Amino acid sequence: MKLSFKTKSLIAAMGFASAVLTSSAVDAVQKVDEGVPVYQKASGISGNLSSVGSDTLANQMTLWAEEFNRIYPNVNIQIQAAGSSTAPPALTEGTSNLGPMSREMKDDELEAFENKFGYKPTAIPVAVDALAVFVNKDNPIKGLSVDQVDAIFSSTRKCGYETDIVTWGDAGVDAWKTKSIQLYGRNSVSGTYGYFKEHALCKGDFKNNVNEQPGSASVVQSVTTSMNGIGYAGLGYVTSGIKAVPLAKKGGKDFVDATPENALAGKYPLARYLYVYVNKK
Repeated sequence: MKLSFKTKSLIAAMGFASAVLTSSAVDAVQKVDEGVPVYQKASGISGNLSSVGSDTLANQMTLWAEEFNRIYPNVNIQIQAAGSSTAPPALTEGTSNLGPMSREMKDDELEAFENKFGYKPTAIPVAVDALAVFVNKDNPIKGLSVDQVDAIFSSTRKCGYETDIVTWGDAGVDAWKTKSIQLYGRNSVSGTYGYFKEHALCKGDFKNNVNEQPGSASVVQSVTTSMNGIGYAGLGYVTSGIKAVPLAKKGGKDFVDATPENALAGKYPLARYLYVYVNKK
């Protein structure tokens, strides 16, 4: 039989059962809700299944696909992870079955889909992610407020910080007072770019000297090799060469570590849901 929505729903269900939090692989194993029933394998499942969208969810989608193939080896699964903005057109044009996104669809994306099918796509929250601000592992910084993050990355400072931050001394790191800050981020196709722009930059504009990278792994690699570097990506991409900066709310000093527990509890300022969109009422 060909893959139906029932089968596509299974991948989302597997996601809930296997990982509540994308970044859980970093520090903690999340317990599965005891109310989730044990999955019963169906018969005659074969065909093709495609996923187009988020880079942030790329590793998670790959893990789910591998588990799905373990149960259903006759299903060919293709995963493309060029960024969240590639998910809506692919889902609308019918070139993908699954649209993983690290942000919600925008009004114009929903409208394009609804104009074609007569209903909106279904958004399935599959994970909670801590969008981390990463620095090199040797950076002595203790923490940043969100408005300081804005002053580092944006030219508009809409979060309200009074002055531009261009050196680590400006950010309160006295030991690195004269060291300039090297900026790394994602490109505009990325849902992470859009979320960071809205929530960390208060809908402001990025500085022109942000080095845009094609994926989260590239951001992490750049910060690893740049002593003065700073970048942003999902916590699940953390490596031994970098560290996540504890963050405080605008104007605050109560820094909160980027951890799965703090993201789930709503304490971490840049916690967000991750979604998989499907063509279903």
